[in-house]
Amino acid sequence: MGKLDRKVALISGAARGIGAAAAKKFAREGAKVVLGDIRDDDGRKVEEAIRSEGGEAFYIHLDVTQESDWRNAVATATTRYGALHILINDAGIGIPRVSIAGLAVEDWDRVMAVNARGTFLGTKHAIPAMQRSGSGSIVNISSVAGIGQSAHQEPAYAASKAAIRIFTKVTAAQHAKDKIRCNSVHPGPIDTEMIHTAMDAAALAQRLQRVPLGRLGTVDEIVALVLFLASDDSSYMTGSEVVIDGGALAQ
Repeated sequence: MGKLDRKVALISGAARGIGAAAAKKFAREGAKVVLGDIRDDDGRKVEEAIRSEGGEAFYIHLDVTQESDWRNAVATATTRYGALHILINDAGIGIPRVSIAGLAVEDWDRVMAVNARGTFLGTKHAIPAMQRSGSGSIVNISSVAGIGQSAHQEPAYAASKAAIRIFTKVTAAQHAKDKIRCNSVHPGPIDTEMIHTAMDAAALAQRLQRVPLGRLGTVDEIVALVLFLASDDSSYMTGSEVVIDGGALAQ
C-alpha cells in the first residue's frame, strides 16, 4: 500500500528539481500524476521515467501565469483520471539580488506572475475539482524568504513568497468546510539547479554561513515533507507554514 493510493495529483514546475522528484515519489506511492511545466522536453523525460517504473503519469505544457493552461491542466487530470485530490504549486523563479531602488518593474512583475499569480491560478482552478472529489490537499512551495532573513533577500522573490504564505492561510480558512487542506513549505537553500545558477561558489559559501547546520538541504528532504503534507498522514494540518531550512530562521 502506498501513501497516495487512489489519489490523483497535479504538480506544477515538474520538469526539474523538487517538482520532478515529487512527481516520481508520488507515483511510487500510488498516485496518478499529471505533471506540468514549460520545459517540455524535460517534462516528457520525467513522464517516461515514471512510466518505466510502472507508474501512471501524463505530462502537459503548463505556463502557470496563463489561466487557460491551468484550466487545461485540471481538466486533463479529471478527464484522464476521474478526479483531483492533490495540487502541488511548485513552479517558481528567482532573479539576481538587487536593491529596491535598482529593481526593474518588469522583473518585479515577472517574478510575481510566476510565483504568486501562478499559485493563485492553480488553487483557483483546482478547488472546484477537489470539491467534486470530496476533499483535497494543496501544498504551496514558498521559501524562508517569505518569512525572514529579510536583510539578505531579493525584494521581488521575498515578496512573492510572502504572498504565497498568507494566501495559503486564506485558502485553508475558506475551504476547511470543503475538507480541502492547504499548507505551505518554506525551504532554506536547497541543492538544486536554481541555487547553483543564482550563486557562484563564494556567494554560496557566504549563504551557508547563515545556516546553522552548515549545508544545503536536499531535494529528497523537501519531497519527504511535501509527501507528508499531501497525504492523509497530515490530515489535521491546514494553514500551517512548515519551515525546513537547516535552522536559518532560528538565528
